[in-house]
Amino acid sequence: QVQLVESGGGLVQAGGSLRLSCTTSGRTFSRDTMAWFRQAPGEEREFVAAIFRNDGRTYYTDSVQGRFTISRDNAKNTLYLQMNSLKPHDTGVYYCAADSTIILSSLFQARAYAYWGQGTQVTVAS
Repeated sequence: QVQLVESGGGLVQAGGSLRLSCTTSGRTFSRDTMAWFRQAPGEEREFVAAIFRNDGRTYYTDSVQGRFTISRDNAKNTLYLQMNSLKPHDTGVYYCAADSTIILSSLFQARAYAYWGQGTQVTVAS
């Protein structure tokens, strides 16, 4: 059974930092391209960051570029998202996603990912 489990969310003041983790099981982690998406209340799920399986290339949505860093530890089957200089706009439920068939043109699309975690809440207070 495939499982993706996020952790590390919480309440933080604007300007603060959080580190999210996503631990996977039931799949060969190193073969998956991994991504973080987020969803604010009443909004659609949006792409945040991704890291390719083969060469570790990373991509970010413009609003988090320079503040967030995505990384992976294949030995620990774990994906990370270091979030610095947090803003109230960053508030939402953060989901990790995995898929082995992602190509660049589909990287930013939630529907391209077959496997999802349950999400972790991030709240940034102003």
